[in-house]
Amino acid sequence: MWITSSPTTVLTPTAIALGNFDGIHRGHQKVVRPVLDPVLDSDRVIVHSHPPTGQERGSVHVYPTVVTFKPHPQEFFSGQKRQLLTPLGEKAQILERLGIEQLVLLPFDQDLAALSPQDFVEHLLINQLQATRIAVGADFRFGHKRAGTVEDLQAIAQKFGCEVLITPLHRLETERISSSQIRQALINGDILRANNLLGRSYSITGTVVTGQQLGRTIGFPTANLEVSEDKLLPRHGVYSVRVWSNPEASPPSAPQIGVMNLGCRPTVDNSHQRTLEIHILGWSGDLYGQTLTITLEQFLRPEQKFSSLDELKQQIAQDCLTTRQLLHPESPHEV
Repeated sequence: MWITSSPTTVLTPTAIALGNFDGIHRGHQKVVRPVLDPVLDSDRVIVHSHPPTGQERGSVHVYPTVVTFKPHPQEFFSGQKRQLLTPLGEKAQILERLGIEQLVLLPFDQDLAALSPQDFVEHLLINQLQATRIAVGADFRFGHKRAGTVEDLQAIAQKFGCEVLITPLHRLETERISSSQIRQALINGDILRANNLLGRSYSITGTVVTGQQLGRTIGFPTANLEVSEDKLLPRHGVYSVRVWSNPEASPPSAPQIGVMNLGCRPTVDNSHQRTLEIHILGWSGDLYGQTLTITLEQFLRPEQKFSSLDELKQQIAQDCLTTRQLLHPESPHEV
């Protein structure tokens, strides 16, 4: 995938999915699909996922492109650092798996924020990015003070022969799917709801670093994961997880199952420093320096302080047994 933050280095012409896309949840995927194939179903989304060919859009290849903003506009206006469901590396990987060939990160600064809706479409999307098709969600707003609506986008773009496809807001049963709903579910520890809204299990990627190595002394060695500062982490507590040591391998290796503890380890540590530790069930070895990706499958319990290490060990053993039953119900119950 080609990633650029300069309109002058964009591969053109483009078919653009336009938005913030933090999380790339079920609703975002509905917006992205129309730039991958010109054939639409009754919901005005794509029924095929392969990239467009010259025969489909003429002799010139049109690059399926996602255009988003960096930093997030809310971060720019508030001045507060925003933690993300999908930092850049994760976002690029997910979009590439969907079939997107190019990711354009528009620098969101005062100049961009001040553009009128007309200038945003005409000068940026049409002249610089050479958009032939633009896909947006029904609630997309753009231009100075978010004055532009999707109807404005459609009216302006059509003057230049650019098609605009508006995807209705996506709902799961009666609930609207949004990044903010997913963030709140994660903060609450409601992993099943977050995963359902995402359409996949929430993942965390990090590098294994040296910890205090207490886990191995009580029979439960752990891998301590160092995670990007801009990654949104869920509620402190204990989770059933799946673990990939090389998730981008082709074909990907089979995941292992484990128990993740996220928090300040109140039973053994008074520093109040947050750590993320994973005990991989039935596995031993050296993971230092490796990159792991874990997917959160179920929240088991809140973080708590135990009266003794023996009581902590008994609870960890129960967490492992519960995880084994949840994720490998027919497997032996080793921990």
